[in-house]
Amino acid sequence: MQSYLKLIKFDNLLLIAFAQLCIKYGLFEPFNIAITLNGLGIALLILATVCIAAAGNIIIYIYNQEGSTAKGLLQGKITEKTANRLFIIFNVIGVLIGFYLSNLIGKSGFAALFIITSGIFYIYASYLKEIIILKNVIPALLIALSLIVVGIFDLLPAITEKNRESQTVIFSIILDYSVFAFMIVLLREIVKDGLHIDRDHRLGIKTIPMALGKERTTKLVGILTIVPIAMVIYYIYTYLFSNSTAVIMVLLLLIAPLLYFMIKSFSAESDKQLTRLSLLLKIILIIASISLLFYQFILL
Repeated sequence: MQSYLKLIKFDNLLLIAFAQLCIKYGLFEPFNIAITLNGLGIALLILATVCIAAAGNIIIYIYNQEGSTAKGLLQGKITEKTANRLFIIFNVIGVLIGFYLSNLIGKSGFAALFIITSGIFYIYASYLKEIIILKNVIPALLIALSLIVVGIFDLLPAITEKNRESQTVIFSIILDYSVFAFMIVLLREIVKDGLHIDRDHRLGIKTIPMALGKERTTKLVGILTIVPIAMVIYYIYTYLFSNSTAVIMVLLLLIAPLLYFMIKSFSAESDKQLTRLSLLLKIILIIASISLLFYQFILL
């Protein structure tokens, strides 16, 4: 069982589901925003998203093993045939649920989101991951989309002329968090490439660490960290500046870890250091998700 959980990257799937729940019950419910999906509906949306993401993780893992001398995946614990079957099963479940939800809310065209995302995962695993920039950008975009999809399915169909302003404000918050998540995941993908540089070299996969070297890559990561830091500072100044408690919490729980990450990234060399940096970014994503639950205490 543990091998299968590792194959689908269960911890990452939990993070996606948790973030979506925080959006639903941290932003929508407390503010009495007009929504489309009930509890069962959001559960199905999360299940569909997680299934598509799981399928994507599987196909990426399969293609990452190409050229390896090992028989099967995860040291032979799972055969490639089994992994391919799971890829198909998760995709079918995700797309079918997507079709059901799209028709349920009267927006059948929304089902295309799941089909396109599934296709992007496959194209990414088989081709796009060999393109240096896209290898890191695509996973980050897909994570951002997993947040936006909650607004697309739950908010957009419920918009009327009367509630357009309030709905737009909430949706803009989701977009802000999605952009932040994109940047953090992008940084994490680059850091992970530094960890997998030997494997990628063996498989002939072009990555930023292979092009620039591990030392220059970690410095690049440190420089890029300025972007999410600037985003959070702008967010504080624009939305939270009048609430001193909120400002202090954001400074301690988001800005401080990001600054620590930036400083450490400039001197990171060993795999152990890179692993810690990757873990820190995941913790930052969790903290950002939890922060959604506190908007009701800040804005109400």
